[in-house]
Amino acid sequence: MHNAAFDKLGINYAYLSFDVDTDTIKGAVDAIRVLKMRGANVSMPNKRAVVQYMDKLSPAAEIIQAVNTIVNDDGILTGHNTDGIGFVQSLIDEGIEVKGKKLVLAGAGGAGTAIATQAALDGFSEIAFFNRKNARFENARILSEKINQKTDCKVTMHDLNDKDDFRKSLETADVYCDATSVGMAPMEEMSLIEDPAWFHEDMAVCDIVYAPRTTKLMKVAKKANVRHVINGLGMVLNQGAAAFELWCNQKMPIEYVKKQVFDEVKM
Repeated sequence: MHNAAFDKLGINYAYLSFDVDTDTIKGAVDAIRVLKMRGANVSMPNKRAVVQYMDKLSPAAEIIQAVNTIVNDDGILTGHNTDGIGFVQSLIDEGIEVKGKKLVLAGAGGAGTAIATQAALDGFSEIAFFNRKNARFENARILSEKINQKTDCKVTMHDLNDKDDFRKSLETADVYCDATSVGMAPMEEMSLIEDPAWFHEDMAVCDIVYAPRTTKLMKVAKKANVRHVINGLGMVLNQGAAAFELWCNQKMPIEYVKKQVFDEVKM
């Protein structure tokens, strides 16, 4: 994605992959400064481990305590989390209003926590956050308390196994997002919601999965004549574009990147 954008805009940067584990993450961060790298992306399981080595954190990264993008400004490293930015921007690109709206969100993994945080920062007034009652549920409950303290959004935690509560929450939802891996291989024929009657037309249904391009959840939503049905491709593109802009101080040519990188991949 990034190398395609660098080539298109004539930027003399290269995006390279390095295998770094949690035991060597400090040395990798030191190398960013020593080698005068402009920045880096960070993947799991290092998103949390890298936080302690940042000089600054963006508001979202500070709340989540996870970083997926590092920007180096003359040796000062700022940690950002662009995953949630990508999600919210994908809604805006579809003409969906976010301010003052209600989000029902399923899945409290890395993507879900980033989405919940950025959605609150960007103006959603209410988030009903669903996950099964496990370790992630407790982590999400703690995160929800932080979001409630630091934003004007009201976040409530719910048990995903409580189907009656799940369906009732969807009745008043403006946006539903599935931030789980259900719908991705090998679960392509599965969906957390099987009944189109759970949805209403005047809402948006989003699946963060983008391979396949049309998931089982999206098919169910289309049967309900939901106005906006969105896969995760826009989120992926926009989170990358947010990182690109942080490093380069200019916009990524998203349509060009989409054509060059994603349209060639069989979805």
